[in-house]
Amino acid sequence: MTGDRTAGNDLPSTPGHGDPNDAVLAVGDLVLLRDGRGRRHLIRLEVDGEFHSHAGITHHHLLIGNQEGIEVSSTKGQRFRAFRPTFEDYVLEMPRGAQVIYPKDLAPMMILGDIAPGHRVFESGIGSGALSMMLLRAGATVTGYEIRHDFASRAMKNITGWLGDVSDRYQLEIRSAYEPIDGTYDRCMLDLPEPWQVVPHAEAALRPGGVLVAYTPSIAQVMRLREVLQTTHFIEEQTVEVLHRTWHVDGQAVRPDHRMVAHTAFLTRARLAATDRPAS
Repeated sequence: MTGDRTAGNDLPSTPGHGDPNDAVLAVGDLVLLRDGRGRRHLIRLEVDGEFHSHAGITHHHLLIGNQEGIEVSSTKGQRFRAFRPTFEDYVLEMPRGAQVIYPKDLAPMMILGDIAPGHRVFESGIGSGALSMMLLRAGATVTGYEIRHDFASRAMKNITGWLGDVSDRYQLEIRSAYEPIDGTYDRCMLDLPEPWQVVPHAEAALRPGGVLVAYTPSIAQVMRLREVLQTTHFIEEQTVEVLHRTWHVDGQAVRPDHRMVAHTAFLTRARLAATDRPAS
């Protein structure tokens, strides 16, 4: 594959959440509008901007200069509550070019990968950019490989739309991770159909003690991945599945909700052991 690069400053730098210490909404802020039925709409505030929906027009000037949590009305009387989106909100509502990794899996992946500020992270299978944003928010420096230009472009728009210009810590290359990986890394995060093809390249690119985490929807993928890991210097293999169940709480009426977010993927983690003999 070619090594075409998409730098973080090739797209507009538009931070999506303003000053976290400022409760006043401003031009350029991302805002999530929620109606009484729980329907959500993600907008960016603009001077003289308007949000059009089946419920009429909601003018941005009603929000600009007011505090988060304000309730405003559309021209047809629809009431909306306005907040800056949380990261979870943004991941679920942002435009997608590919299936997104859901927040219920993003957080465990960060723990399994032991992601910390300053870590050099290799990522492949960028998709819509959700995992990249999570890694960057944690203070990591990320190099990503993505084979599809359209996915890479969409991911960069989503990333800069939330975090602004991150070109000093984020490099996205149009190339395949099924081929050798350039550089040395502390962590390797994968969301690919055949992550086992990356394992020998990850083994060469990770430092001893480095961690590999793979997101795979099917158990057959897990089986093949684990088989290949056992032929390498990766050890401490572990596979988990995260189930997300909410509860109905209304006074003394307490029960699990009838619906839950069950299977989305399996998360597999392994750690790279040293291959050299101890120094004498």
